[in-house]
Amino acid sequence: MAGRLKDKVAIVAGAGSRGPGLGNGKATAILFAREGARVLCVDAELARAEETANLIHAEGNTALAFAADVARAVDCRAMVGEALARLGGLDILHNNVGVESRLDLMETTEEEWDRVMAIDLKTMLLTTQAAVPAMEQRGGGAITCISSIAGMVGHGRTAYAAAKAGVIGFVTSVAVQLGPKRIRVNAIAPGQVWTPMVERLGAEARERRRRASPLGVEGTGWDVGWGAVYLASDEARWVTGHVLVIDAGLTRTTR
Repeated sequence: MAGRLKDKVAIVAGAGSRGPGLGNGKATAILFAREGARVLCVDAELARAEETANLIHAEGNTALAFAADVARAVDCRAMVGEALARLGGLDILHNNVGVESRLDLMETTEEEWDRVMAIDLKTMLLTTQAAVPAMEQRGGGAITCISSIAGMVGHGRTAYAAAKAGVIGFVTSVAVQLGPKRIRVNAIAPGQVWTPMVERLGAEARERRRRASPLGVEGTGWDVGWGAVYLASDEARWVTGHVLVIDAGLTRTTR
């Protein structure tokens, strides 16, 4: 069913990909546009945002590119200002910015901890704070923050797991605070999706990840993107404070 986001304005923070292929943010931005939204594609590197916006334009849909470091409050306010000035408002915020850290407890330095928390968790706070006044002007909105199943199960990647668990705690708290404003806040917890961010792991790891889940099917950015479309749409009008797990059943297995 097309047009699920018709006449909506969406910001996708982290809309670019780090290399060739399709990341979660890029897929989400493309699907939002296909469903009728006008999309502000935001990335720390303008060229990455422009690549996604150009893909959307090629399909005849509406998108703009914008460069912002969403770990900085001033950039988040500028990002929202761009959506208001050039797209006419803000209805949807999709927070996809994040980095990985594969270090365990004793390997994690103070600098690494601070880096991961700033990008994976602080960005959720700052973008949401910037978006709320604009959404209030529209009578409500939908915010989705990307977490990970690493924040829900025992995991060796200490800083990453802690940050992603923090995203879930953030969403739970903020959903209650913003409910009276008719702003819904949810999280998506992807499993071992194959994206440009993990391409460096190689073919052997890719096959191992595919086989790890009960479905035995590789996840892609499209799988996360379709979940994001649902949470942003009016179909999810009664859904807030929820964590949508998209992992082919991996969290239901014993290891």
